[in-house]
Amino acid sequence: MEKTDQLWPGGYRFIFDDALFQPCTDSFLLGAFPTLKRSEKVCDLGAGTGLLGLLLLAREPSLHITNVELQQDACALAQRNTTLNTLENSIVCLCADLRDFSALPPAGSFDLVVSNPPYFPTGHGLRAESEARETARADSTCSLDELFAAAARLLRWGGRFALCFRPERMAELMETARRHKLEPKRLRMVQNRADSAPSLLLLECRRGGGAGMRVDAPLLLTNCDGSPSAELDTIYFRDKR
Repeated sequence: MEKTDQLWPGGYRFIFDDALFQPCTDSFLLGAFPTLKRSEKVCDLGAGTGLLGLLLLAREPSLHITNVELQQDACALAQRNTTLNTLENSIVCLCADLRDFSALPPAGSFDLVVSNPPYFPTGHGLRAESEARETARADSTCSLDELFAAAARLLRWGGRFALCFRPERMAELMETARRHKLEPKRLRMVQNRADSAPSLLLLECRRGGGAGMRVDAPLLLTNCDGSPSAELDTIYFRDKR
């Protein structure tokens, strides 16, 4: 079922479909993570219905976003979200397989690549309710190796790759990044509370970067009393309401 929401009153609106990709905390966290510079060219690999691009543009309206999405229904919805917000001059929606380099923009085209990739190897855990959600959940169409290969190709020298992932696969994540000459440069763990184990991680890599990684203070989602943290309220644009 299609639904419409808004980032904040007067902000970007977005359409989503329960059968495809529902808005999730992961996207909002990743949307708030990268450092953004004016007029940068950004590629979202596995863009779904285009929410992450809207989140980035909400922070820096001068960005140029290219959404790359394999599923035609999701890509069509991303295009509708672009039109809904009159962002045709800022967003391009490309229905393509990131594993097919011939279908992607030219090598070295982007300053920043972002991705909220599938977290689980194919066949692990419970299967999702729909094929679209299973594609987003498991890596049958987008392994870590394939994702980093695409990101490395699309980034200019010195460009950054930012993604959200699961802490239990951090060793594999780091090894894959370095194998593709994307040096991990900034790491931030996401925790529900200060005394909780991390549930997610945010990582920024640099193409051709030197060794040395900054580890930021954890991002806490809730306060001691269970209320949303001030940072989470900002990430969700609640400070604009």
